[in-house]
Amino acid sequence: MTPNNLSGDLSGDHAVSSEVSISGTVKALLDVRLWLAFDIDDAGRVLAGHDDLGSLQLVEIAPDGTTTELTDLPSRCAGRYVPGRRQVLVEHDSGGDEKWQISLLDLSTMPASPVGLDDLTPVVRDAEHMNVLHDVTSTSLIYSTNRRNEVDMDIVVRDLDSGEETVVFDDGGYVVQTSVSHDESSVAVTALSLQPNGTVVSLAGPLGSGALTSPDEHANHHVVGWAVDDDGVLVASDHDRDHHAVWHVDLEGTWRILVEDDEHDLGAAASRDGSCLLVSHHVDGLDVLAIHEADGRHRVDVDLGPVVPLSVRWADDGSRFVLTAMTPVDPGSILSVDAATGAVTQLVDGRATLPSELRDRLVTPTVHRIPTPDGERVPCFRFAAASPDDVLAGASVVHVHGGPESEATRMFSAVWQSLAMAGFDVLVPNVRGSAGYGKRWVSLDDLELRLDSVADLAAIHDWLPSVGLDASRSALWGGSYGGYMVLAGVAMQPDRWAAGVDIVGISSLVTFLENTSAYRRAYREREYGFLDRHRDFLEKASPLTYLDDMVAPLFVIHGANDPRVPLSEARQIKAALDGKGVDCELRVYDDEGHGLAKRANRIDAYPAAIEFLVQHLSRPAG
Repeated sequence: MTPNNLSGDLSGDHAVSSEVSISGTVKALLDVRLWLAFDIDDAGRVLAGHDDLGSLQLVEIAPDGTTTELTDLPSRCAGRYVPGRRQVLVEHDSGGDEKWQISLLDLSTMPASPVGLDDLTPVVRDAEHMNVLHDVTSTSLIYSTNRRNEVDMDIVVRDLDSGEETVVFDDGGYVVQTSVSHDESSVAVTALSLQPNGTVVSLAGPLGSGALTSPDEHANHHVVGWAVDDDGVLVASDHDRDHHAVWHVDLEGTWRILVEDDEHDLGAAASRDGSCLLVSHHVDGLDVLAIHEADGRHRVDVDLGPVVPLSVRWADDGSRFVLTAMTPVDPGSILSVDAATGAVTQLVDGRATLPSELRDRLVTPTVHRIPTPDGERVPCFRFAAASPDDVLAGASVVHVHGGPESEATRMFSAVWQSLAMAGFDVLVPNVRGSAGYGKRWVSLDDLELRLDSVADLAAIHDWLPSVGLDASRSALWGGSYGGYMVLAGVAMQPDRWAAGVDIVGISSLVTFLENTSAYRRAYREREYGFLDRHRDFLEKASPLTYLDDMVAPLFVIHGANDPRVPLSEARQIKAALDGKGVDCELRVYDDEGHGLAKRANRIDAYPAAIEFLVQHLSRPAG
């Protein structure tokens, strides 16, 4: 596929030349190498990934900084070192289908060139089910699988030498995380509960069996490690409070706060030996990092400004950790941090991968609170147009994140920066229902409150003139739940939005819930509403219900293998708008799932989507 040539629909030579410049800028930013750290071994080697080969592939960074490309698989992958061995466990799917498989890569002899799938040793190969790598010890692989009934995820411990497998947890549910005790006898399991944005922590093994937290509690917990003597687990949780704190929960279920802040959320990652904690203070989409003792006492601040910490992995001895640090103007640097001093060593400079002619043009956002008619204030990041001109001056794009139980952070985004460089103001809100601002805020869109979140879009639109933007030339852009918000906005607020870009979005909450993967259905129903109890409301909240009102042109992107939001959601909105004569372009990528993981597809889709917005939001000639 190649992007449509939209220049014939634009007025005058200026528009044509702008489009050529925009397309080149977008492609240059999308071509930037993206790094992600996965692990660090006892010799200081770092297992990382970058997307030079078209999707995220494994790379090893030696202590002297030299890199070796390890994999060249058909789709994205991730990995973990096997402690004490020169081996890597590789997690990979096929075409974005999220049916993860696990294979072994032996590094006792380093590969002369990146290896393909046939060069890996199968460990868990079951292409019909989702097998997720959770943890690795020197002897065992711990993974979850839904092979038992395609819905519930069991936790399996597999002996790496004999291949013998033991199911240690089969209580049902959607497992999101595991953590192995220091004596390697037991596993703490974090799974989704049926409470909106809720999780439940369970134990499996000699140290405990069954739920450690109540599945009925409206709270979000994440196990960040085991206490140093295995007398409990360390948890980041909003138990009995609005913001996440760091807690010690003993094996009897007694809670004790280690680190707290009443003004914002805290996150944490415990060292593998249990001797210390990395604590993150999360404020408006960026984190400030500090190292604390195991009992919660502050040890030292990390010598680093506010960042988005995409990944953290501790060395076995707790002496250091490696992380990927991103900012709006850094696509991801890999850093090593000394846990005793907080000193930072840069292993990969993310900004060095940016084209020099674009590096200093990247936009740093300002932070705003946008008032709503009912008295709330929506957090929003504004990326002001980097090069406004008379064609796009005053035009804006509101970019809504997915989730909905997620958040927009102040990260690097090639799309946001490309839109800003094209001349758009980019507004990135955390509408009600977003994480990162406390339990109250993330709960304000649950079930029948869904349309209050959609109403936040109208409040954002009404705010545009106050910062000098043209309310008649504003568009919506979003993926997944953000795609639902795009469709809901243009359907329910048709007089406000001039265009929309919908990526893997939901056009009907009813058909989405009926057709999403079986292992996800109940956990999406807990947020949107249950089919057997809330069907009338689900129809009321579905964009397709308002088809007669939809007039804004749409650009729709979807992956054919999407297990979360089925392709049928895109096809039905495309067919419905075609029947009305409303401009709707649909691009389907046969080798993608929930979003665009492959660089070639992003370079095909996103410049065309931005050119689509230029077409519909430019000032009329003359």
